[in-house]
Amino acid sequence: MQQFYIPSLCATSTDVFFDRDESRHLAKVLRKNIGDIVSITNGLGYRFTAELTQVDSKTCVAVIVRCEKIASDPYHLHIFIAPTKNKDRIEWFVEKATEIGVHAITPIICQRSERKTLNTDRLRKVSIAAMKQSMGAHAPVIHPISDFTSALDRFDGVAYIAHCEDSPKKKINHDVISKKSISIFIGPEGDFTALEIQTALDANVMAISLGKKRLRTETAGISACHSIALLFD
Repeated sequence: MQQFYIPSLCATSTDVFFDRDESRHLAKVLRKNIGDIVSITNGLGYRFTAELTQVDSKTCVAVIVRCEKIASDPYHLHIFIAPTKNKDRIEWFVEKATEIGVHAITPIICQRSERKTLNTDRLRKVSIAAMKQSMGAHAPVIHPISDFTSALDRFDGVAYIAHCEDSPKKKINHDVISKKSISIFIGPEGDFTALEIQTALDANVMAISLGKKRLRTETAGISACHSIALLFD
């Protein structure tokens, strides 16, 4: 079943009014009829089952027949990640991380960053589409782009930095992930500088290993998301 996204819905809502684009999709693409059942989320943890009462390419209307509160994940994962030079790769990361289970994403500008601007509104649209496709009910928060130093003042809970320097690192396991609020910093294609790594360590951010191989930025981000999700599965 395809899921729709209407952020204005709340637990007490009774009727659903689809916008023009969604109405056209329902009527022309999915060929829905009056009486058909559709699934909707508001991205804030609620999933609604609704019955279509009006189907038109300009306006579709439904009545909510069930409202379900979807439990949130038993952890909160915030990924701070440098935008990739190819914007398609960072959008791919946002899409896949949303499917796997990320709760907040902050793009960070580092000393070796090749891309220093980013359309965060576009990233939000990508994350919403991924949430709908994966039948999720919690939309991740896409924060505005930040410089690396400022981001170190805003991490949640216990924080880790993944880098390629040959220095002691912890592995992602139950001993390391002892708190349910986790932040992970992922650097640009050229990696964090030695100064950035030391600055993070001085801010009580621990170095962490994502394996022996050198990973692309977006791959490292996905590896981190998947490793954390598995720990709490």
